[in-house]
Amino acid sequence: MKSSPPVKDTQAQAPERRLSRTEFTVMLALLMATVAYSIDAMLPAFPQIAATFALDDPNRAQLVLTAFMLGLGAGTFFVGPLSDAFGRKRVILAGTAVYLVGAMLAAQAQSLEALLVARVVQGLGASAARIVSMALVRDLYAGREMARVTSFIMMLFILVPAVAPSIGALVISFAGWRGVFWSFAVFGLIGAGWLMIRQPETLPPERRRPLHLATLWSAIKEILSHRDVRIYVVVLSLGFGQMFAMISSSQQLFAAHGVTDTFALWFAAMALVAGTGTIFNAKFVMSLGMRKIASGSYLMQIIASGFMGILAFSGLSEGPEGFIFVWAWAVSVFFMAGVTFGNINALAMEKMGHIAGIAASVITAISTLCAVLIAGPVGLMFDGTARPLVAATFLCSGSAWLLMKRVAP
Repeated sequence: MKSSPPVKDTQAQAPERRLSRTEFTVMLALLMATVAYSIDAMLPAFPQIAATFALDDPNRAQLVLTAFMLGLGAGTFFVGPLSDAFGRKRVILAGTAVYLVGAMLAAQAQSLEALLVARVVQGLGASAARIVSMALVRDLYAGREMARVTSFIMMLFILVPAVAPSIGALVISFAGWRGVFWSFAVFGLIGAGWLMIRQPETLPPERRRPLHLATLWSAIKEILSHRDVRIYVVVLSLGFGQMFAMISSSQQLFAAHGVTDTFALWFAAMALVAGTGTIFNAKFVMSLGMRKIASGSYLMQIIASGFMGILAFSGLSEGPEGFIFVWAWAVSVFFMAGVTFGNINALAMEKMGHIAGIAASVITAISTLCAVLIAGPVGLMFDGTARPLVAATFLCSGSAWLLMKRVAP
């Protein structure tokens, strides 16, 4: 990836960074991948967690993911404003410290309730890397160039979900499910250490916003006063909700179709194939535009889920022989995520450059918490078939596509 200077923006430019765009992109991809790794590496652990805590309903093991997402969503309300007041690096490093505490508490949990509390703490810490990284990108890039950089970040980011279940399964094989949480600590330390050593602060003191309630409320009202931004937040909620529901149920869904020992391999293949969506977006976003690509992707998912719905509700996708249909459809859901998330985030942030930190917080917090409200019930409805997931995905994608037609061109 060729290094080039950031585009000009209307606001004052941050101090010149010493990183090439390639290193900058890889570093931020690693930081943001903390979230993906903290979710996907847990998937092979569900059966062991259910057995350890003698859960009557195996679906309750999915709450380990939901609790993390709850903490992630709650934390995003605060980390953006904190980064606007104190700088990007300081907040990311502090968030990593909280993330490490949560990981260590989870590794020692003696009950499901204690594990869920630890996961909420871990999610709170992970929110800093997820949100402040996006604000850091916005400090240096804008518009379609920001979408392009974000797409490259997502392209690298997708590799983590591809290998995370395999890493989780490997760790579990010799250290049990608790060992996965120690691997989270190592992962977080690597990303934070790279940032601390290599990346200069992108938000100089003269551009910081004091952390006052009146200032925060004014910024929130400004963000939510934009009709298009409100629509993009809902679209993000629908897109993230259907993808998280898929992730939460994937281990059980694959097992219901006879895929158990090779789950990590099939999941990796799914993530890698779906990762081509980010490559497509990075290649064509400058010529086609963010709105057209995102809208087209949701339309594609309506068609894919409609076809899958016919197979699922007719029983043709059940059993080992139906797994290939389930897997191909799951690929389409992940592909849609790779194509849409970077674009919708960039569109929502397009007019928010002067309050990038709090804008990233409000937009992501609302969409994440709403996604939990979608994914949690869908996951608990899992009945051994793809039907609940297919129905939820069809409805979410259809609603997102209709909403995208209402935004200004």
